[in-house]
Amino acid sequence: MSLPEKAFPVSWDQFHRDARALAWRLASLNREFRGIVSITRGGLVPAAIVARELNIRMIETACIASYHDYLNQGDLALLKGPAEVFCAEGGEGVLVVDDLADTGKTVRELKAILPRAHYACVYAKPQGRAEIDTFVTEVSQDTWIYFPWDLGFTYQEPIAKSP
Repeated sequence: MSLPEKAFPVSWDQFHRDARALAWRLASLNREFRGIVSITRGGLVPAAIVARELNIRMIETACIASYHDYLNQGDLALLKGPAEVFCAEGGEGVLVVDDLADTGKTVRELKAILPRAHYACVYAKPQGRAEIDTFVTEVSQDTWIYFPWDLGFTYQEPIAKSP
């Protein structure tokens, strides 16, 4: 796969503002969430910001791999599901947070485990948007979002590359 023609670079400042905007939208729902499940790895940063803003202390991860290298989305692999306490009642009262809903595959995988959870992400593309309950910004399907943790002055290969 080659890089998409449309690029959307996001700075740390912009991502922090967008994640706080997500927290504002979630707060306006007037719901109490009993905990957050962060979809790793991209959901870790927005989950931390949302947890702080909404004063949520119970935080868990669901480890799902879909991008096996920087550009190519492949088969999903559920590496670790959420703890049983988050799965009670189908995830009722649980907030699931991710950075991006791209194709919606990752969210659909987790909805099989947490069908009653509330799904939120900072950015959504048209194919993934239908799976998300709350998001901040929609970008076109052919846009590549460059997240701040992936960037230096140029794209930075992770220190530990996948085999």
